[in-house]
Amino acid sequence: MSRTASPSLVSGPLLVAGMIVLAALSRLLPHPPNFSPVEAIALFGGAYFARRHFALWVPLAAMLLSDLALGLLHGGLYADYFFSAGFLLVYLCIAASALLGFGLRGRVGALRVGAYSLLGSVLFFLVTNFGAWLGSPMYPQTAEGLLAAYVAGLPFFQNTVLGTLFYSALLFGSLAWLRRRHPALAAQTA
Repeated sequence: MSRTASPSLVSGPLLVAGMIVLAALSRLLPHPPNFSPVEAIALFGGAYFARRHFALWVPLAAMLLSDLALGLLHGGLYADYFFSAGFLLVYLCIAASALLGFGLRGRVGALRVGAYSLLGSVLFFLVTNFGAWLGSPMYPQTAEGLLAAYVAGLPFFQNTVLGTLFYSALLFGSLAWLRRRHPALAAQTA
């Protein structure tokens, strides 16, 4: 049997969804704070799902699945996260990054994926730290308080960038490798 006609290979959209779910579930493994696939799965979904609603909902659902699993593993403190403004802001960033991923459609390349990964990481940093400032009594509701919230988030920003770049390289690179080995996937996921 030739490489182009592998009957056991999952269809393109199912493969992309499976890759997103696996990447999201990797959050269950030990990792440095904020070194996660959150923005990468959104960009990947935005780039490769032909149906835009799948591009938005699959990364959100995968993230929710991994959040529920983390809630079951860690209980109390993590369970409180589901009812916080931070939860909504993270999911807003995922949706926004999926929309950013639309800009990668048909134009995926290492530099472009790297640039979009950086943009998604900056977006995540700006939005979630703004939320931390807005919703926390720890920071005064002043320009100085906002600056303090962003400064406090800087140590985590490095890991956000590194995690997004790592998982973007893993997801986009793996699919490119699979497409070279199984050319029928190219038509299914474009």
